[in-house]
Amino acid sequence: MRIDRTPLLSHLLLLILSMAAVASSRLTLFHMENLFLTLLFLTSTSCVSVSPYNIPAIFSFGDSIFDAGNNHFIKNCTAQADFPPYSSSFFHHPTGRFTNGRTVVDFISQFIGIDFQIPYLEAKIAVMKGSRKSYPHNGINFASAGSGVLRGTNKEERVIPMQDQLQQFRTLVEQNLIDRSLVQKSFFFFEAGSNDIFNYFLPSNTPKPDPHAYVQAMLVEVETFVDQIYKFGARKIALFSLGPVGCVPARALLPGAPNNRCYGKMNVMVKEYNRGLESLVEHMHIKYPHAIGVYGAIYNIVQKFRANPTHYRFSDVGNACCGDGTLGGMLQCGKKGYKICSNRNSFLFWDFFHPSEHAYKLLSKALWGGRKSRIRPFNLKTLANITLHSGLD
Repeated sequence: MRIDRTPLLSHLLLLILSMAAVASSRLTLFHMENLFLTLLFLTSTSCVSVSPYNIPAIFSFGDSIFDAGNNHFIKNCTAQADFPPYSSSFFHHPTGRFTNGRTVVDFISQFIGIDFQIPYLEAKIAVMKGSRKSYPHNGINFASAGSGVLRGTNKEERVIPMQDQLQQFRTLVEQNLIDRSLVQKSFFFFEAGSNDIFNYFLPSNTPKPDPHAYVQAMLVEVETFVDQIYKFGARKIALFSLGPVGCVPARALLPGAPNNRCYGKMNVMVKEYNRGLESLVEHMHIKYPHAIGVYGAIYNIVQKFRANPTHYRFSDVGNACCGDGTLGGMLQCGKKGYKICSNRNSFLFWDFFHPSEHAYKLLSKALWGGRKSRIRPFNLKTLANITLHSGLD
């Protein structure tokens, strides 16, 4: 394949200049080395080319931050958002999304210029019934609200754990129900872990491991997940950190959690987990030589919203727009007795756990075109412009 290196070299020059600009600050030697290795990989391989937005599809895995309605199709699943006023601001009818409009996956799809992905279970049912001839070519959303990276998280709610989401994807690839060349060109998004950590603080008679051991067990599962999606063709992989879970309005449900500030113990676990995710990304170019990984620093972005709300057009960064009780966090939006704010997109939180569409839009812009403080080693727009040889030929 003949390669035009002019746009690639321009891109690399921008990266080098960016690195130089921050090298005098607090950039660690390890991060500098990692960036140089990434640049070396990009410049040395003869299998790299650059083309505008060469992303035909997005495959998403995770929990309610990404779920586009999978749980609606699960019999007796109790983790649901398939009722008003969910999705009311954009779709004007319930879709199963746990917000008032679009999610990060939806916004990134729009930035790329592809249609929103439908839930895996919706596609599966349509194919089985014959109303669809094949699975979608713009990606599939496997995320299931309430799920975690640990298989047992919220099992009683009949959600789809990460391991089963992976198996659903694997089956499609192994049975040639999705094109492998499509998979190799696509974005793979992962965001999960908040339910595992939140549940750690729920009252329980079952003995628990210490927080560090618990987080490490979570990270083992994530590493296994990345191993497997790479094995089955994923080459552009984005791991998104957790936000400050200890700040969600639902902390009002937890005995001993403070209402006038974030739950510090919970956020300590979140930050340890996030550091582990970033470490996976930092070593991805070594372990997965034909892939590129990026780390979305959701925690840092949300904390910027909380520190300077008026700059981001938020009037409230502590309470849920839709819910009831302390912080609006003691009742799910849409349930009997709920209350809703009049200016929903000026709230950071739509309901007791989840951001508003306005917050998702800001997050999406930061992930798509943001600086390294928001997503690294480069943003999704840059990643979309890079075409890699799959290593599967």
